[in-house]
Amino acid sequence: MAQSRRAVVIGGGIGGLTAAAALHARGWRVTVLERARSLEPVGAAISLAPNSLRALDVIGLGDEIRALAAWAGDGGLRTPGGRWLARTSAGAAAARFGGPLVLLHRATLITSLASRLPADTVRTASAATLADPGGPGRPARVTTPDGELEADLVVGADGIHSAVRRALFPGHPGPVYSGFTTWRVVIPLPGVEFTSHETWGLGRIWGTHPLKDGRVYAYAAARTPAGESAPDDERAELLRRFGDWHEPVPAVLAAARPGDVLRHDVHHIAEPCPPTTGAGSPWSATPRTPCRRPWARAATRRSRTRSCSRTTATTRPPTPPPGCPARPPWHARPCGSPASTS
Repeated sequence: MAQSRRAVVIGGGIGGLTAAAALHARGWRVTVLERARSLEPVGAAISLAPNSLRALDVIGLGDEIRALAAWAGDGGLRTPGGRWLARTSAGAAAARFGGPLVLLHRATLITSLASRLPADTVRTASAATLADPGGPGRPARVTTPDGELEADLVVGADGIHSAVRRALFPGHPGPVYSGFTTWRVVIPLPGVEFTSHETWGLGRIWGTHPLKDGRVYAYAAARTPAGESAPDDERAELLRRFGDWHEPVPAVLAAARPGDVLRHDVHHIAEPCPPTTGAGSPWSATPRTPCRRPWARAATRRSRTRSCSRTTATTRPPTPPPGCPARPPWHARPCGSPASTS
């Protein structure tokens, strides 16, 4: 019997665990290296569109996640004063796009993905370094605190500030600030009824959506200089920016504690990475034209697109097609499609 191929995934987030589960399902021997001490329930919520759920079908997880859909009834876009700009319904959206939009906590998705892997697949507290990307006749090599691993495939899923990308592309400028920061909160909101919505203001947005477990996911974004933080706390900052917007925004802010609010600047890869094979390899001195991929919505906010390498995958955002504007202010999306910060 032929020996199964070996893959090493650097990063135990959503992208890394999904790649690991898919490779495991195809018979690969997979090791996931995660620098954190555990796969802790960090972050807030995430929205999964029907196409991402179809991707999860490949690893047998799609229906389990679809069962967590909580949006029912109406929803749409509003102004800060509450006027509806556009309305739709969960049923209409599912009929148009072939399935529900599912919002769930990131920790729930991480747990479900990890359950698709053998118990010894994920190694936590294991910072990893790509020592050699491999090539014809030699495997890739990854160093860890416990020694060196060889692999037929290395997947770099170690975030927007990826060390794998820096190793492959030492001359690449890396991520740049997108011009806006985000706040996210997941809290119980008993007794408050609301319609799922996203609200657009001048240089600001807010969204409020229900989760299956009864909690509420709220997010906000605003154009700000990079690296700023509130002089007091981020809940107070949200009150200053959004406290006079329509309900349920004031109710969410009243129920949230300062410690419930997460704030992060958003970065993206403005300059595509060059090809990683042949004369244009980052390991050679010959620059080549950047590899372009079709415009496509990224699946998560974490670093989550692929390079052109056959042996090592890294990340970058999609490139807009001819005629589309530069990267939209809130996140990558096809021209004319509605925005979302989930």
